[in-house]
Amino acid sequence: MSEAHWIGVDLGGTKILAGLFDDDMKVIGRAKEATPPAAAGPSAVFERIDKAVLKVLEESKVPAAAVGGLGFGVPGQIKPGTLTVKFAPNLDWRDVDLAAHLPKAWTWPTFIENDVRIGVFGEWRHGAAKGAKHVLGIFAGTGVGGALIFDGKLYHGFNYNAGEIGHLVLHWRKGKSLEDIAGRRSMMRYAASLLADAPKRVRKEWKGVDLDAVKSSQLAEFFEKDDPVAVQLVDAAAKALGAAIGGLINLLSPEVIVLGGGVAGALGDGFRERVWEIATRYTLPGAADNVKFVAAKLEDDSGIVGGAAYAKEQAASRPTSSVPRR
Repeated sequence: MSEAHWIGVDLGGTKILAGLFDDDMKVIGRAKEATPPAAAGPSAVFERIDKAVLKVLEESKVPAAAVGGLGFGVPGQIKPGTLTVKFAPNLDWRDVDLAAHLPKAWTWPTFIENDVRIGVFGEWRHGAAKGAKHVLGIFAGTGVGGALIFDGKLYHGFNYNAGEIGHLVLHWRKGKSLEDIAGRRSMMRYAASLLADAPKRVRKEWKGVDLDAVKSSQLAEFFEKDDPVAVQLVDAAAKALGAAIGGLINLLSPEVIVLGGGVAGALGDGFRERVWEIATRYTLPGAADNVKFVAAKLEDDSGIVGGAAYAKEQAASRPTSSVPRR
C-alpha cells in the first residue's frame, strides 16, 4: 500500500471540503462544495461529497484504484468502528447507517468519526500535537467541541461522548455551558442583548451588521478596534475557556492542549495567552507545569488531514474482511 493515496472529507454545516493526499500525507488537491439543507437528507449530502471527491481525483489525475481509503468527520455522535451516526443535530440525523448512502463508485474502505475528533487527530498526527501521548483538543468556532487522545489513542468513552467540552456547564444556576459563552453563535446572541443597551455611538458601529451571519474575522476586527461589545464578548469567552481548561488539567493531566477553531484562530495568540493565564489560576500547584498550550497548526485543513490520516491508520490496523465499504 506504499503507493496508496488517501482522501479526507470535512463535512460542515455550510461547506464540504475534500482533500487528496499521498502516502506521506502531502496534500495533492482540494475541492469544496456547499452542504445541502438538512431536510434534503443523507443521500443529498453524499451526492455533494461524491462530487467533491470526483473533482479532486480528476483535477489531480489520480485514478480511483489508487485510493487506499477515505475518512471523514461528521458533526455528531458516532459509534466507533461502524458507519452509524447515532445523532448529528445540525444535519438532523438520528441512527443513520451511512453504508446505505455511500456512492457505488467508492470501492475503497470508508471510515467516519466525529468531526472534532478527526480535526484533533490531524493535529496529533501531523500538526501542533505531533508526537504527544496525552492530548486535549478544543475547537472554538460556531460552537465549542473537543476531543481526547489518551495513551496514544483516540478516546471515545462508554457512550462515545468523550470530549464534548462545549456542553460542560460552567454556571449551574443559570444553566450556561461553555458553548453558551464561547461559541460564536451564542456570542452573537449575547451581542444583540448588549447592543440593545449600548450607547448610540456603539450601536452605530454595528449598524447593518447581520449578527446571525457574523464571521470570526469580523468579530476579531471589532475586538481589535476596542469595540466595547466585542471586548465584553471576547473577555467572557476567554474566562469561560480558561476556567474549563484549568479544571480539565486537574482532571485529565494532558501533555499538550491544542486550541483551534474559527473564533480562536481569528483572535490569535493574544487571545490564547489570555485563556492560558486564566486557566492557570484554576489548576492545582504544579498541574500545569510543562503542559504545552498551543494553537492548532493545520487551520482549515485539520479536518481533511485528519480524515486522510485516520483512514490510513484504520485501513492498516484492520483485516481486509472487516474494513467497512458500503
